[in-house]
Amino acid sequence: MKAKTLLFAVVTVIIIMAACTKEKTGSEYNPPADHTISQDGFMHKAGLNDPLNNCATCHGADLSGGNVGVSCFECHGAKWQ
Repeated sequence: MKAKTLLFAVVTVIIIMAACTKEKTGSEYNPPADHTISQDGFMHKAGLNDPLNNCATCHGADLSGGNVGVSCFECHGAKWQ
């Protein structure tokens, strides 16, 4: 019985880790043409180091998604909170 519990725990951890990956492909990640700066494999627009002034127009005043529906926190997490 312990082996089944351990196996279940290992499989659960693997599934959670796979679901938390930053990799997005195809329609999940399709940045606009003006996003020409690559950082950690994701394209950003110039001014990315000052997101509240340069990203908020599209990603929302709080960077949680705005009119594009893409939250900066998906990749940057608590770094900006």
